Amino acid sequence: MTTPVSTPEAQALTDLLLTMFRANNLTLAWGDRIVSPLGLTSARWQILGAIALADRSQPVAWLARDLGASRQNVQRIVNDLMGEGLVAFEPNPHHKRAQLVVLTPKGRQTYEAALGLYNPLVEALAEGVPAKDIQTAQRVLSALRAKLKAFSIEDERQS
Repeated sequence: MTTPVSTPEAQALTDLLLTMFRANNLTLAWGDRIVSPLGLTSARWQILGAIALADRSQPVAWLARDLGASRQNVQRIVNDLMGEGLVAFEPNPHHKRAQLVVLTPKGRQTYEAALGLYNPLVEALAEGVPAKDIQTAQRVLSALRAKLKAFSIEDERQS
């Protein structure tokens, strides 16, 4: 038997979190199917995108922070991408050991090809859902992410 949460807000958030978990699993599987012809997974595509969309070259730790992922997992994926010639390391003028991760021309081409596969599919997926509803969901998820990040930082301080 489960103990219900005590407020309507907590119950609504619990329902949202469960829906997010299910949607995340489906989203990752969907992404895997989209980019599999390019030899990518959703995780690799996500890392390529983080590198491509960053304002400047970043070390692995910064990419991991921006993605909300563990540094070790991002490092493993970056190493795999480097092995395939999609990313390279460049010296970091601010840190001797934390090299910067950059897309190679092959990596840029692969990322662009992934977007070419993704764009028509996401347009079909968005069909019939008002942009303002999507924007509201994005604001709610951003607020939730910020609160979770704050809790995570607080947990680290207490450890």
